[in-house]
Amino acid sequence: MSTAVSLVVGADGSSLKNGSSKGVSSQADRESFVARRKSFDAIIIGGNTARTEPYAITPVPLIVISRSQVNPLPTNSKAQLWNMPASQAVERAKKEFGPKIMIEGGVAIIQELLSANLIDTFYLTVTDVIGGEKLVDWPEILNSFATIDKREVDGTLFFEASN
Repeated sequence: MSTAVSLVVGADGSSLKNGSSKGVSSQADRESFVARRKSFDAIIIGGNTARTEPYAITPVPLIVISRSQVNPLPTNSKAQLWNMPASQAVERAKKEFGPKIMIEGGVAIIQELLSANLIDTFYLTVTDVIGGEKLVDWPEILNSFATIDKREVDGTLFFEASN
C-alpha cells in the first residue's frame, strides 16, 4: 500500500502565491504533477485546497476532508466530502478505492500524516518563485525520510523522498 504526498513550493518555501499553488508552480512542475496523479487510485485534499485550487476535473476519485457540510466541488462528479481526520480518510480511501492514495492537501494534512507515519513517498517540487504566502519548512519535511532523490528540469528542482 502506498500513500504519497505532492507539494510544490517556491524557493523561499512559499506554498501559495496570490492565494493559489499555481502561483508557485512552473511548467515542468505542472507536467510532472499531471502525469503522476493519474497513477493513483484516489486523491485526498482539504477543504481550503478544494475552495482555492482548480479541482473541477480529476482523473480519479477525489476526497475532500472538511468540517463543512457543503461540497466545495459540486461540478466534480468524482468528488466526495468526508468529515474525518486525514489519517482516517487515508485508511478509508484505501479500502474503498485501492492502495495508492495521493495527498494534495496543505501542510496541516501533511504534518498529521507524517506524525502518524502514513506517508510512504513525498514528491516535492521547488521552483524559483519567491514572495508568496504560507511558508513551508520543506527541508525539515525532507529530513523525515531516509532516501531522497533529487533532479532538476528547466530550473525546477524535483525531490522524491521515501522511507
